[in-house]
Amino acid sequence: MDTRNEARQFLMSRRANVSPEQAGLTVSGHRRVAGLRRGEVAMLADVSPEYYAKIERGNLAGVSDAVLESIARALQLDDAEREHLFDLARAANGAARPVRKRRPKTWVARESLTRALDVIDRGPAFVRNGRMDVLATNALGRAFYDQVFDGPGQGNLARFCFLDERAGAFYPDWEAAADVTVSILRTEAGRDPRDKQLQDLIGELSTCSDAFRTRWGAHNVRRHGSGTKNFHHHLVGELTLTYEGMELTAEPGLSFLIYTAEPGSPSQERLDLLASWAATSSQQPRTNDRAIGEESSA
Repeated sequence: MDTRNEARQFLMSRRANVSPEQAGLTVSGHRRVAGLRRGEVAMLADVSPEYYAKIERGNLAGVSDAVLESIARALQLDDAEREHLFDLARAANGAARPVRKRRPKTWVARESLTRALDVIDRGPAFVRNGRMDVLATNALGRAFYDQVFDGPGQGNLARFCFLDERAGAFYPDWEAAADVTVSILRTEAGRDPRDKQLQDLIGELSTCSDAFRTRWGAHNVRRHGSGTKNFHHHLVGELTLTYEGMELTAEPGLSFLIYTAEPGSPSQERLDLLASWAATSSQQPRTNDRAIGEESSA
């Protein structure tokens, strides 16, 4: 990934998202740019216009944390956007986030992690990486994501979203799901710019999907910690589920996610029905049918 170009495009897109009124500035005359001007960001961040122009050209090497904080405040960045800016700055300085532990080519879930998945039987639970590969699931998670594994998705949620026509039915609000998917990948690209598998995935999706390519150009990022989503599963129908995501301390870069339904709700009844189907199905492996490579970013 070209970190300098990523930083330039990200800062320009964030500047365009903030109006002078939102920044508390008085507007007069015709404006040729959307959002704030460079000079206005420089004033709000208390840096010289020349220095901010250099930063927005993608020259983040050597920029202090204090200046980055000032720019983040001037551009009204949320927590995910601020974190992304700092990730880009770390990459520009030749030292990304703390180096992740090197993993073998084929990732295998620890027995204790497998047991942790197995004890969850009222909702889909799974482990994924920042590339959105589903690495391990409980039985209900496998049944929930069966179409992710048996089609173009190849066990990857981003491929499923953009390359599998069934995703439009699985995600009733596909547009929002697509936005979130791209934002997660964009966040991961800033966090780990040397992940070749991620770059290959982005290239594949950009080539095969206009919808992905358009969203990728927006440079949006987000944290994916908790919330509510609607699904339409081909076996049991409509589901409204809440999710909680947790980072795995022992496996940096991996997330443990659990979907649950409100007790006694139609969604829980449908999840229970899906669990019954999963219990009698012969397709119950907890991992993707193919080995998912985990190349080191070190």
